[in-house]
Amino acid sequence: MPWDMPDGEFINNYRLSWPLFQQLVDELAPFMPQRHHGWHWHFYAGGSYQRRVGKDFNLGLCQTAVHKCVAEVTDALNNPAILRHIAFPSNREERMAVMRTLSRFLDAFGFPGVVGCIDGTHIAIIRPHDYEEAYFNRKHYHSLNAIHDHLNVLHVDASYGGASHDSHVWNRSALEAHMRSLTEAGEVCWLLGDSGYAQREWMMTPILRAAPDSPEAHYTDLHCSTCNTVERCIGVLKARWRCLLAHRTLHYDPVKAGKIVNACVVLHNMCNRARIEVPTLDVYDVRRDGRRQPVQPVNVGDGATSRRGLVERLWRDRHRHR
Repeated sequence: MPWDMPDGEFINNYRLSWPLFQQLVDELAPFMPQRHHGWHWHFYAGGSYQRRVGKDFNLGLCQTAVHKCVAEVTDALNNPAILRHIAFPSNREERMAVMRTLSRFLDAFGFPGVVGCIDGTHIAIIRPHDYEEAYFNRKHYHSLNAIHDHLNVLHVDASYGGASHDSHVWNRSALEAHMRSLTEAGEVCWLLGDSGYAQREWMMTPILRAAPDSPEAHYTDLHCSTCNTVERCIGVLKARWRCLLAHRTLHYDPVKAGKIVNACVVLHNMCNRARIEVPTLDVYDVRRDGRRQPVQPVNVGDGATSRRGLVERLWRDRHRHR
């Protein structure tokens, strides 16, 4: 049984340490009709088909039983009391704490005022029965498009089909409206995104075709170095919870698949906070996943003045520290 495993084997199979596993079982208990022994974590971690999960530990479970178990755990992980593990800072004090933490983490890049980096990734699903065209992405498979912020995921939206571009998902998200309201209230903080997002006062994007050795090129170099953290976040998420890899297609309808994404993000954040080691994602899996989308540049938008001020500030700081 799982609790008889050595620590290393337990983490390898379930991605959780034994103490974190016990904590999670206790947190989920009020939202589940019965306690489960852990094989559902193996489904998330390995991306195995349910029939294999039922056999892996000689549990004698049929596919229907495993399906029910995975569904119950996934629903429990989507309970609002559990989704608190995915939380964008809700007040100025919390945002300042995040910026202080990030400033230490991003000190090598020297990019101030950042509360998160944003990007999307595709999660492969089977062909849906309804609105199929909304889920067919540019890579010619059906998927969800999920948006993430930084190494701990502060916000995720897995409710859109793969035909939706990152900027479309973002422009309709609650977080976009929240960032807009913070700026209108006079708070200076921003997210970093690639050129597929519109430049706004609360969203800093790179400057395309900047002249070499110019203030704009310096800003863009720092921006790209900092924004790479979100790619690392997505890589870590999929290395831990391999059911999200493109070639491990989720055999669920879009709503249930979106809940599985949310569940994996909850587990990802809990593992990060518990400092659980990240498993290696081999080159073959990375290549097959192909998580990067083609970036479609959009209009600069209405935040050019804010970006100009940041460009000049970073350029002054560069010369001051020489």
